[in-house]
Amino acid sequence: MDHHRSSTLLDEALALDWTQPRVIVIEDCVETNGAFVLHHVLKRSLALHTSSTSAVIFLAFSQPFSHYDRILRKLGCNLVTPKDNKRFVFFNLLTLECPDGDEGKTSGGLPSLYREIQKVIIALHEENRKSITIMIDDISLMEVAANGSTNHVLDFLHYCHTLTLEFGCLLVTVNHGDIYSSMERPALLLQMEYLADILIKAEPLSTGLATDVHGQLTVLNKGICEGQGNSRNRTHNFHFKVKENSVECFYPGTRT
Repeated sequence: MDHHRSSTLLDEALALDWTQPRVIVIEDCVETNGAFVLHHVLKRSLALHTSSTSAVIFLAFSQPFSHYDRILRKLGCNLVTPKDNKRFVFFNLLTLECPDGDEGKTSGGLPSLYREIQKVIIALHEENRKSITIMIDDISLMEVAANGSTNHVLDFLHYCHTLTLEFGCLLVTVNHGDIYSSMERPALLLQMEYLADILIKAEPLSTGLATDVHGQLTVLNKGICEGQGNSRNRTHNFHFKVKENSVECFYPGTRT
């Protein structure tokens, strides 16, 4: 097997251009955790640019800073240095509580968080940061913080989407699709899938559990430019295995 190709297979599927506004939506489930895609994009966001051109704003509803720092160290990326240099702006939101009722639409909670993010982005652009990535881990826990208000979360995400268009940011979100299994296509999932330029689904193997394969990824990349103003959707399907210090991606039947 070509290990170099394995390491770049996900990058090829994502086909990211950090100078263009894009929305990446990662959906996973209890059986198949897709957090490794978030970690992969985070590492790329910090590694592919010089310290003078890029920054990451990370909204953590799921884990503390130490969790991400430990994982990224295993992937060869130290988060402490970019954090000290204001290239990695970390919001610890594990204890965020949003006001109930109409009050929550205008003050505190998510509206205040959005204004903080807006201030950070404006400041980063004034420092000539040309590539800014906003990451949210994860939307389902943001909904919990918002006391189950899907509308408040959707408003917040639409505001963030507006920021990506205004400042050319990359927006990356994680959501757990199976928590909505009792509903018929909930509004939050539908809206995020609609906004997504790149939709990534991490799912169990259709053939069942396997010791050497942890799951399968489907990457739908909308609007791939093919020249002369033409574009089309492109879908990649491949298997993956999460290792201690890396992720191995490969097409079915090609692993030896």
